[in-house]
Amino acid sequence: MNEHLISSKQMAQFVASGYLRLDEMVPKELCDACLVEMRDHHFGYLNVGASFEDTWPKGTALGDAFRLPQVQGFIHSLVGPDPLYDHHAAHLVKGGQTRGPDMHQDSVIDFRENYFDIQLSFFPVDTPDEMGGTFLVPGTQYRSVRTGEIHIYQHMRGKIWATCPAGTIFVWNTGVWHGARSNHTEQDRYMYKLRLNPTRPQVRNFDTADLEDPEIRQILNTNHGWEGNEHRYELMRRVQMWRFVSGQPDYDQGERFMRRIEYRPQAAGVAAG
Repeated sequence: MNEHLISSKQMAQFVASGYLRLDEMVPKELCDACLVEMRDHHFGYLNVGASFEDTWPKGTALGDAFRLPQVQGFIHSLVGPDPLYDHHAAHLVKGGQTRGPDMHQDSVIDFRENYFDIQLSFFPVDTPDEMGGTFLVPGTQYRSVRTGEIHIYQHMRGKIWATCPAGTIFVWNTGVWHGARSNHTEQDRYMYKLRLNPTRPQVRNFDTADLEDPEIRQILNTNHGWEGNEHRYELMRRVQMWRFVSGQPDYDQGERFMRRIEYRPQAAGVAAG
């Protein structure tokens, strides 16, 4: 599996932007078979909290897709070994169906610190721009709202969407603001969403060979556009998460932002005495 782990720079992108795009991860023939299964099983909570490995029998199309070494590699990198199945949904937007404002955040009743769930958005068919596709607002995973409070938001700087070839998977932090777009074609659009929970600390589960790459600092500093004057607050949250996943408790960025909230004069005085 090691050759399929994501790099430290990719992990930094996930911490900063909340998602990774992995093109053509699933072969075309397997995509076609998955689409058949998706049409038969639109939505499900199969066995919440069960081992992900035990969720789909071997020999099923979706089970085979999620057991591909390259898919197992990025799942392990983000949530670690032995993740748990949370739920799935085979999202369907019919041909010609238009969607109104649909921005939302999933399952925000989550008070864990540092730990995060991931969601996979798997597109089994080519999804051109006119077909719509899921949209994401990168970097919003640290902005908790009450699920649908942001429904009226329609345009945000930095917003991206899935215009991608068949077999592409977007994997994202469950806190990212997202929604569905209108389908302006005659072909139905399917997207398979799968949520997974970690069972162990999400620390250094990725390939750390490039952990000291200076580009990581630049990636964590990414400005998506919507942050405005609050970019430094977002950067603090990213540094906190990076410290956790990289196993570097003293990591800081630029002006040593974290020192400003961690320095305790009274404690320092006691230590000096």
